[in-house]
Parts: sequence; structure tokens; C-alpha cells
Amino acid sequence: MRDLKGLDHIGIRVSDFESSIEFYKAFGFELQRADIEEGVRVLAHKQGPTLNLLDSTTKTRAIHNVLMDEETKHTGYTHIALIVQDIAKTVDYINNLGHEITEGPVSFSDGKTSIFIRDPDRNVIEFTQSTQTVQSATYSVENSGGEI
Repeated sequence: MRDLKGLDHIGIRVSDFESSIEFYKAFGFELQRADIEEGVRVLAHKQGPTLNLLDSTTKTRAIHNVLMDEETKHTGYTHIALIVQDIAKTVDYINNLGHEITEGPVSFSDGKTSIFIRDPDRNVIEFTQSTQTVQSATYSVENSGGEI
């Protein structure tokens, strides 16, 4: 399709709107719309990404992510990746929020450096810094044994 113009939104199933909204607000997302009938909360970021939080899940908080935490690897979307200017500052910010960095910083063969965290329902979020902004500093973050 040649007339594709971009990505409209990312849908994420959540078990609790309020805790998920507060989590994503800490990263600059703002509640744009709450539709009780549709069971969706729409969060937007000034840099463009839009998240649709959906209540189409069991009300029990997940203890693992079926796509990421099981030995059998199922097909499906595994994570979202958000671009950041400075991975070291992002590490500091996430640590100050008290969220666990589950992997990284890790550098990939394309020159990007990333860290990974989990939202309250164990969905994976990657924060990535491109090669243009990677600093020469060495970052040290205790991880949880490579779990993402």
C-alpha cells in the first residue's frame, strides 16, 4: 500500500486503567479520551505516539507475559520501542521512579543502545538511543539476569 502515512496507535491490554494510566503518564503520555462503552483509554505523547489502553483482559494482574516469559515462543507483538535522546538520563529517570530495568543497557549491531522495563501488566517497553546520540560513557545498571 503506497498511501500509508504512519502508525496511528498501539493497543495494549491492561488489567487496571488507573495504575496503567499513572505508569504511562510518568513517561509523558497524557489522557486524551476515556470511553467507558468502548472500554478504552487513549493516551497521547507530544512526540507522536498514541496508546489505546484496552480493558479486554482478565482483572487479575499478570505475573508473566505469555509472549516473553514462556519457554515456548508464541507469535505476536512483543514490545514497543520509544526513542530517547540520552539513555543515561533515561536510566537515571527510571531508577528515580523506582521501576526495575529488566535488561540493559545493551548495544546492538546497528549502533543503538537500549534498556527494557515492564509496565504494571508486564508488557515490555524498550527505550532506545540512536547512534547519533550515543555518548561514550559506560553505563552500569544491575539487571535481573537478562529478563526483558
